[in-house]
Amino acid sequence: MTTAAQNANAFVKRLAIQGGGGGRLNGLTFAAKDNFDIAGEVTGYGNPDWARTHAPAASHAFAVQRLLDQGASLRGKTHTDELAYSLMGVNAHYGVPLNTADPTRVPGGSSSGSAAATAAGLVDIGLGSDTGGSIRMPASFCGLYGMRPTHGRISMEGLAPLAPSFDTVGWFARDLRTLSAAAAAFSLAEYGTAGAGAQAPVSLLLPTDAWALAEPCTAAPLQAGLKKLEAICGRATSMRLSPSTLAEWADIFRICQAAEIWATLGPWVLRNQPEFGPGIRERFDAAREIDKPQWDQASRARSGIASHLRDLLGSACVIVMPTVPAAAPKLDAGPGRLDEFRYRALALLCPAGLGGLPQVTIPIGTVDGGPIGISLLGGPGSDGLLLAVAQRFGTVA
Repeated sequence: MTTAAQNANAFVKRLAIQGGGGGRLNGLTFAAKDNFDIAGEVTGYGNPDWARTHAPAASHAFAVQRLLDQGASLRGKTHTDELAYSLMGVNAHYGVPLNTADPTRVPGGSSSGSAAATAAGLVDIGLGSDTGGSIRMPASFCGLYGMRPTHGRISMEGLAPLAPSFDTVGWFARDLRTLSAAAAAFSLAEYGTAGAGAQAPVSLLLPTDAWALAEPCTAAPLQAGLKKLEAICGRATSMRLSPSTLAEWADIFRICQAAEIWATLGPWVLRNQPEFGPGIRERFDAAREIDKPQWDQASRARSGIASHLRDLLGSACVIVMPTVPAAAPKLDAGPGRLDEFRYRALALLCPAGLGGLPQVTIPIGTVDGGPIGISLLGGPGSDGLLLAVAQRFGTVA
């Protein structure tokens, strides 16, 4: 096996920073996506020009320091799509991390390296970020558990920004115990970690418009996953997630995210004229063209969607839905095919971002050798509830 295969092309740089003893994560290892600061290292953010124009970090990012303080040891910095502005894990400068679940397929991004390192067994926890699906998409593609917390529950200090009102810290694990241990390290798993809370009533919601977006080949594993969840929580109630269409929600998300990305990163792009790979340059050019009236209109629509989702979910409802439409595209898929998949996937991924909601994705099977996942989406602050349902899911044969 080549060195690249052994490392799953996951790492920008291997490191060995030991965690403190006696914490919740004692004895575990983690890798950090290269948009998190690590003291003494340049945060490269998936682009050589970004690395060239930034000095080494003075301190660890909050999330990195928290995992270290809780006993986990850092094993390296991992690849990301350029400036985290993609979902496929294809980086024109650094290559594609290996999807060990199916090496013929892309790993997903932008937290590609952390997903690849976790799936390959090189670390226990893959620390990443999720703005539009950058934890959830790779988790589904690589057969991993993935956690996107409620927006704002974890400090973003030391994380390179993309679209701050959407950005969240997130992580991958190969098993629910480790996923939940990391959540506990961030004080997110209070609900349902033990005792009566773990058996609290939960109402499942089945959004028919979201399920209609899954490709027909995914029906068998998705239905099997749904049946297991219904065995735990009772029969799911069918409903529509969007009063309009999820495609319309994806457009609102795209406008809000892109406008915010340009406001955040546009000045650096104009000042440095970086070399971007296929798709990234076009995305930044499109973001630059969004004017204030468009952004204002989309922002008002976003606020309405967030209110709708809060009212829908309440405190004990959980939406169960496909994480993405299908297994990962093949490595030889062209940019057009990857962009087409990305756009379809956004219709399923955007509700969490628009509402600032937590989401857990669970691996449930494969289609033609490629993993797929099923997701639990809850109201703001229901992170622990989702983990409790996921833990109960893991006990059903």
